[in-house]
Amino acid sequence: MNKPFIDNRQLHWGFFFGLNFMDMEIKNNGIVDPATGEQWFSDVSRYQPGFSVGVLGALRINKYIELRTTPTLHFGQKFIKMHDNISQRDTSQTMRTNYISVPISGKFAAPRHNNFRPYFTLGLAPTFCLSNHNQEIYKAKTFDCYLEIGMGCDIYLPYFKLIPELKFCFGLADIISKNRDDLLDKSIMKFTNSVESSSSNMIVLTLYFE
Repeated sequence: MNKPFIDNRQLHWGFFFGLNFMDMEIKNNGIVDPATGEQWFSDVSRYQPGFSVGVLGALRINKYIELRTTPTLHFGQKFIKMHDNISQRDTSQTMRTNYISVPISGKFAAPRHNNFRPYFTLGLAPTFCLSNHNQEIYKAKTFDCYLEIGMGCDIYLPYFKLIPELKFCFGLADIISKNRDDLLDKSIMKFTNSVESSSSNMIVLTLYFE
């Protein structure tokens, strides 16, 4: 067995990097703009991988449970397509979203088998958007919070632990800002007014080094 006593340490440290895929679930209200007669519907049209990097700190509770925090920088973008049902016109926006996230989660691990130990995680991740841009069609709010559910496996190598992990993040807040005092062209408000609510989702594939 490699590193047979590494899990007995009270505190664990590490770093990680990975890929993310950002999504946004948009609930359209279907209203017709009384001034123009337009009826806009919005959705994410395609996906492109982004990049995530951060550090890991874990506190051992007992043989099977750890409390951990993973401050993370997420760099990515969402491609939003808006379609007018009346005129059949389309427009689009690339929403560049850079987040700093400070998750707090529990890690629940199975017994170690040779040099492998599967686990799952559950936690909450307060998240702050660093890339709010004025004059955009849609503007994201600064604060969001994710429910995070993940699974992975500790792989014990001779000099360190390699930990691949897949994590699903579900946004709990409505993230499109409805207060658009920044807009010089108020006609753009028709897009914001056509959205009842929205939430951000993300899938993150990560490699930890501990």
